[in-house]
Amino acid sequence: MSNNIVLLVARILIAAIFIISGLQKFTAIDGTAGYIASVGLPAATLLAWLSAIFETLAGVAILIGFFTRPAAWLLAAFCVVTGLFFHFDPENQMQMVNFMKNLAMAGGFLALAITGPGSISVDARRGAASPAIA
Repeated sequence: MSNNIVLLVARILIAAIFIISGLQKFTAIDGTAGYIASVGLPAATLLAWLSAIFETLAGVAILIGFFTRPAAWLLAAFCVVTGLFFHFDPENQMQMVNFMKNLAMAGGFLALAITGPGSISVDARRGAASPAIA
């Protein structure tokens, strides 16, 4: 299997969780805002909307390979920050599993930021991708 097909599959798999999560936030924005407020962050409703928009758009960008590297860097940071704020609780095993999941996804995004989206992407079609691997 070619590296470009593997990169496409990787983009599909890692983007899916963000697209689905972002879209679900739009349907339950009050619940998302309540969860954000529960950890003491200000402007919870604004953050809920921004999170829904960011997760959806950045997920789609990764999926189709559009501005892949910047989107991957931003999503890596998002995963670390949200992991720290919402899941880092050494007393709660399930939250620590979620924290580690966030760190693992951040690692995947960092790898994607370095390798690029591959040739099966919008970036490649517009000449903006310079894949690190062939």
